[in-house]
Amino acid sequence: MNIKVLVVGCGHMGTSHARAYHQLEKFEIVGLVSRKPESRERLSEELGGLPTYGNYQEALRTAAPDAVSINTYPDTHAAYIRAALNADAHVFVEKPLALTVKEAQSLVKLAGEKGKKMVVGYILRVHPAWAKFVEVAQTLGKPLVMRMNLNQQSSGEQWYTHKQLMRSMSPIVDCGVHYVDMMCLMTGSVPVSVSAIGARLSDEIAFDMYNYGQLQVRFKDGSVGWYEAGWGPMMSETAFFIKDVIGPKGCVSIIDEAKGDSDDIEGHTKTGGLKLHLSETDAKGVFVKTDEIINTSSEPDHDGLCMLEQQFFLNAILEDADLGNHLRDAVNSLRIVLAADESFRTGKTVQLSP
Repeated sequence: MNIKVLVVGCGHMGTSHARAYHQLEKFEIVGLVSRKPESRERLSEELGGLPTYGNYQEALRTAAPDAVSINTYPDTHAAYIRAALNADAHVFVEKPLALTVKEAQSLVKLAGEKGKKMVVGYILRVHPAWAKFVEVAQTLGKPLVMRMNLNQQSSGEQWYTHKQLMRSMSPIVDCGVHYVDMMCLMTGSVPVSVSAIGARLSDEIAFDMYNYGQLQVRFKDGSVGWYEAGWGPMMSETAFFIKDVIGPKGCVSIIDEAKGDSDDIEGHTKTGGLKLHLSETDAKGVFVKTDEIINTSSEPDHDGLCMLEQQFFLNAILEDADLGNHLRDAVNSLRIVLAADESFRTGKTVQLSP
């Protein structure tokens, strides 16, 4: 018997996930939900004609799905997840899980009480090149210094989307959960404090939000990391993609020769390759080994990565997988970026409880 899935949100991520459900034999899409008729009708036509809805609650009642895929703006996630779980459906949700740690914890508890699987869309966790990046970083000794950013020069529709996202969260919160999650995997340690700076660079943001921010996180093992994110037409593309990890034994970096413009969503997950430098020198102080380029040219494209995410979701349902660690990590990464937001607003470093 197929798993009937309702896809909520038909933008970039919803479209890619819907394509994955369409291709996976065990899934059957029973409805597409979006605020804008044109987005759901376009996707329905692409996938051969599927039922469409403009109202989420109506879709839940009518389609009676076994699973719900939530790909909407972050401020809707908690309510949509709760409704899906109470309708006895499994949940896939794009990050973040919720807007507060307390709400995220309550949703994890509810999923457990309902006996339903809940997967959060941490796309980098299924990315083969990022898995290699984490693996190599773990060989460089301790402490680690982790430098990451994702600045996006946006205009037109992309700037409109960013302004909508900023109604509920800043750039360092929205995408930061991905990268602090990677930092936690690299160190295998516990974050102990977070600080942040930021600035509001546009009068078009007609609410209390900043469109540029940088967070700094300290770990119990002495490792440190920073993450920077900015959105808008004013952002520089000079250094919009930095992914670099340094340890006592050397460093590993994602090289970006394959990158396009900063507003190219496809480019946010492409790696171009990994460059490994080892710090060992001989008696004359000369490096023992030349730098190594680790080829990642066979990595999946964005749709391919979404396919891997949905295969993970499918296996979790079919095999009754224990997602305790997955959900714990989702809550912890949210805790870190929300602490960064608190630090920006208070001007103080936030100490994280164990």
